[in-house]
Amino acid sequence: MGFIAKPFFLFSFTLFLLAGFEFLPSVKTASDITTFVYKGCASQSFSDPSYLQSLSALFASLTAQASKEAFFKTSTGGGQVTISGLFQCRGDLSNNDCYSCVGKLPDMANQLCGSAVAARVQLYGCYLLYEVSGFPAVSGVEMLYKTCSASEAAGVGFEERRDTALTVLESGVASNNGFYMTSYQSVYMLAQCEGDLGSSDCEKCVQTAVQKAQVECGSSISGQVYLQMCFISYSYQPNGVSRKSSSGVGQNTGKTIAIVVGGAAALGFLVICLTFVRSLMKKHDDY
Repeated sequence: MGFIAKPFFLFSFTLFLLAGFEFLPSVKTASDITTFVYKGCASQSFSDPSYLQSLSALFASLTAQASKEAFFKTSTGGGQVTISGLFQCRGDLSNNDCYSCVGKLPDMANQLCGSAVAARVQLYGCYLLYEVSGFPAVSGVEMLYKTCSASEAAGVGFEERRDTALTVLESGVASNNGFYMTSYQSVYMLAQCEGDLGSSDCEKCVQTAVQKAQVECGSSISGQVYLQMCFISYSYQPNGVSRKSSSGVGQNTGKTIAIVVGGAAALGFLVICLTFVRSLMKKHDDY
């Protein structure tokens, strides 16, 4: 009876341990693409209710295309009531993620900007822009928003490495349809231009964004610069483990490794335990 009890006890204990893994903290995989970055709202507001109806129709038209396109531009209304608008998703998002991201924008625009005649709302994974007909044009390289990490790189050589990395970014974005994500010596970078911007203008826009990042962010280990027609993001990860930044730079390498290693460890533990149980049961049969 002793030998029979032990295998079942060990097997039950093994199942308990394996079940216990379900209650351990899991690797967080939730996307941050709908996290708010910034807003820009015109100071003037619509006075005619027909504008709001056109704006609502514009939002409906934009969101309807978000599951099919990463960039879409359209207009609604007519004459002085015409409102033009667009949305764009980050180039590495799936159609479903793009739809989920863009779906948040109309309500956010209403909450953040009310009945403003022009507005832009930027999330980590997408943005929406609209403006009434006749609204003053904005330069494509006007800086709308920037953020720089409070942490600065220790030692010398960082700025040279970052600047070389950003040069790679400039040349890459023009030859990759306006979206480019890469890394260079632990500097992870991303750039994107508005969907209908030509390759030459895209490269010039990114060059301007790079220059502003160099001046504005100095030795900060990460930074983001948003211009009217493009944006860039960089993140320095000297330890070689890339963490997903606010703009998706670096992807989820560390998370993927953790999942694979954890799964392999659990499987190996199960095999060892079952082998041990079989060995004990075999000994019992020999008796």
